[in-house]
Amino acid sequence: MSSTIVGLDIGTSFIKIVIGEVNPETQKLEIIGFAKCPSQGLRVGGAITNIEACVKAIKSAIEEAEQAAGVEVLSFYTAIGGSQVQSLNTKGQIGVDATGKKNRPIEIDRNAKDRAIEAAKAVLISIDKRLLHILPQEYIIDGIGGYENPIGQMGVRLEVAAHLVTVSVTPYESLRQCVIRSGYNLNGVMLKTLAETFSSLSKEDMKLGSILIDLGGGTTDFIVLSNGAPIYSSSIPYGGKQVTDDIAVVKGITFDIAEKLKIEYGTCWLFGGEEKEEVIIPGIGGKAPEQTNKLDLYEIIESRVEEILTMVRQDVGKKAQIKKLDGCIVLTGGGALMPGVVELTQSVFRSSSVRVACGPDLGGADDSYRNPEYSTAVGLVIANKDVEFVTNKKRKKNTDGQDKNKSSWFKNLIRRLS
Repeated sequence: MSSTIVGLDIGTSFIKIVIGEVNPETQKLEIIGFAKCPSQGLRVGGAITNIEACVKAIKSAIEEAEQAAGVEVLSFYTAIGGSQVQSLNTKGQIGVDATGKKNRPIEIDRNAKDRAIEAAKAVLISIDKRLLHILPQEYIIDGIGGYENPIGQMGVRLEVAAHLVTVSVTPYESLRQCVIRSGYNLNGVMLKTLAETFSSLSKEDMKLGSILIDLGGGTTDFIVLSNGAPIYSSSIPYGGKQVTDDIAVVKGITFDIAEKLKIEYGTCWLFGGEEKEEVIIPGIGGKAPEQTNKLDLYEIIESRVEEILTMVRQDVGKKAQIKKLDGCIVLTGGGALMPGVVELTQSVFRSSSVRVACGPDLGGADDSYRNPEYSTAVGLVIANKDVEFVTNKKRKKNTDGQDKNKSSWFKNLIRRLS
């Protein structure tokens, strides 16, 4: 019997769902269905403001994906990002000998490793936040760092440097309530950009050091990786909707018309010979249609997208505390589809190593899921592909939104990252 894995990305503009299936004999993952539906009940920034409207949108997306895949969805993984997520780097240190009696090197086992990670969690987290992830960066044994996995090494003192991610309690609970009221089980919640690393970055990208930037509708989220682990993650409250707003304000048109113009004619880089390409702006309220050109739209769009990318570059430069990344800058999200975004990013970051994310080929008659819009949903499926799912009956719900009867999805994540 095959196992089904579902990743659901609740974005500001759209809800994307991807259904994957793992054959237990070959362990091969295949995408068997996916769908995209307009979001409802979310404000710019990704926070849920109308739970019932969000529930309706979730059901609509899942029903469409079920029809495409020919399976019934009972549970899913989802992701969270935006300003409701915060991160910091922390350290935890323990004596390898749990009794404290032996002051000599002994072999480090799983228990010692887990105790070091628990020690790294011992930071002050305010009551309005909950721990989402703690992601080990490196292990240090008796003052010597650089260990990816300390188990089997000899030592007296073990220390772990880790990236800790927290989420505000209220947005998290709103997300959980949406799932509960929609009638599905929530298997786990992952940081949005972390999920995208599974679908968009290679091990080499992560090892050399890369920046993944999600150009979303309401926010731009990003994560910096070095030596195979996250070292910084953050978000700025600007995205594609702000670009559309700019067009609407400057041209005196509705948001819907501005969005259509952006999709059909928008670009944030001119390649030459297209500046005078004619663009007709539909008339509204008795106003006659207006004729403009692509250059006019470009000047509006380029200004805002450049501002967003510059904010990301400045934030990374100031807070990530890195001097050099030898990997790539990878663009995901709907904004990554904007013509010229790679060239503009290259200009802002002064780097030629920029590309748009392309998901792995996981079969299926339609491979549109490789589009960067689906990076989060596909990443959720890949990150959790080793977790067995019960496909013929509903699993018992629990208050954590975690499946306690199966191997932890987070343990699988740690294995893949290390």
